[in-house]
Amino acid sequence: MNMHQFSPRRHRGLLLATLALLIGGTSWVVAESSHDGKPSVNVKVDAVPLPRSDDTALSFSPIVKRVTPSVVKVVTRERAKEMEVGGGLPFDDPAFRHFFGPFFGGPGGQRRIVRQPPEMGLGSGIIVSADGYILTNNHVVDDADSVKVTLSDSRVLTAKVIGTDKKTDIAVIKVDARDLPAITFADSDDVQVGDRVLAVGNPFGIGETVTSGIVSGTGRSGATGLDYEDFIQTDAAINPGNSGGALVDMRGRLIGLNTAILSRSGGFQGIGFAIPANLARHVMDSLVTTGIVVRGFLGVTIQDLTPDLAEQFHLKSSKGVIISDVTPDGPASRAGLKSGDIVLDYSGRPVSDSRRLKFAVAATVPGATVKMRVLRNDQDEEVTVKIGELPGEKQHASISGGKDDGVLDGVEVSDLDASTRNEFEVPARVHGALVTNVDPASAAAEAGLSPGDVIQEINHQPVHTADDAVRLTEHSETRKTLLKLWSHGSTHFLVVDETDGKPSS
Repeated sequence: MNMHQFSPRRHRGLLLATLALLIGGTSWVVAESSHDGKPSVNVKVDAVPLPRSDDTALSFSPIVKRVTPSVVKVVTRERAKEMEVGGGLPFDDPAFRHFFGPFFGGPGGQRRIVRQPPEMGLGSGIIVSADGYILTNNHVVDDADSVKVTLSDSRVLTAKVIGTDKKTDIAVIKVDARDLPAITFADSDDVQVGDRVLAVGNPFGIGETVTSGIVSGTGRSGATGLDYEDFIQTDAAINPGNSGGALVDMRGRLIGLNTAILSRSGGFQGIGFAIPANLARHVMDSLVTTGIVVRGFLGVTIQDLTPDLAEQFHLKSSKGVIISDVTPDGPASRAGLKSGDIVLDYSGRPVSDSRRLKFAVAATVPGATVKMRVLRNDQDEEVTVKIGELPGEKQHASISGGKDDGVLDGVEVSDLDASTRNEFEVPARVHGALVTNVDPASAAAEAGLSPGDVIQEINHQPVHTADDAVRLTEHSETRKTLLKLWSHGSTHFLVVDETDGKPSS
């Protein structure tokens, strides 16, 4: 779904704790710039491989002193919200009302509004540029109404959310400051199992904390349910509040963004996960440059080539990825790729499993031309493919620049495509920007705007796409916004009044 936000919806984020089956693999992320080859954030990169020896350092203190100024505490606040409770099964059951009657409406099951108190969240972040860009996790800032960053020199600065990507759990925030101590990036593709690492963050809000361990695995997936998982696994202790902190090598270079743990108790049990630095840089560049993450699209269904499949296809090796289906009129189809083709090489890099190919395609700029080497009928062939854009991938984040009083604050919209029309039952004759989410505490919600509505005009200007809706509200000089909507089979006008929070229509 092509998601856009008029204002970032963020919530407090503590460390993810999840039970899942771990699937092994080898880290292989194509860290290309998404925009004409020009990086959007001027980060420091040291790609020289780490020398490895049997020597054991007597102290990590020099590394810690170099790294900790680049790691910050992130505190979020979500304003008080109202929630409707009671009135429906199973809460109408007398047994429930006996225990929860006053809260769930009491006798008769009447619904009532309960006001939830403001909520606070805690996490960590990494300064990646001297002019104030900071990497953190999406789950740290998601749904937050305000974000504060505490630097190592005790300064507390207000941050705005530049962009978020739920598919990788990455977010970029920014503070208004200069000459900040930016961390240096390593080439995370060079990370090997057994490398010593340090995890730096702010667990439980007690202050900057450093833990040590080793890389326990690479290419981990299936741990958190994210669409794009390529985690570095470590036994360096990661606890609530460490989310968004730094995983660094023995040169103090960033190799990963601490993100999640695997735990049966909710506390750290020796299995932590970090997003590779190369993947974080790729997503960050896209978010900073355009506010969205655009991923490449090949248009194939793929699966790993098992020994049994290799035997049936008369192959001597099980290395490669088999194409089981090709999307009609997609990039692969137009290039002549077919079901049964074995992908051996993508853009000059060998492909040994489906995860490698998925990440490589996703990291390719839509419109780029890529050469692929495939095996077809025992013949080695080269195919040239023009990569498309993954449908439903565009996602705007901080359209209002992090301000709480932006026009149509708290409203998320998307383009209308086949999937969204089907999901919200929008007829083909209706055109505009689909409302996918509305903050219940916003003026838009009070005016009656709701998910499933289609914005056809804003202040008498036609709206054809979500980008149109964003553009027409980004620099509005009035706090009253006239909307023409298609809603539940009919068209009507609506006025959202943000001057005093009292809507009119």
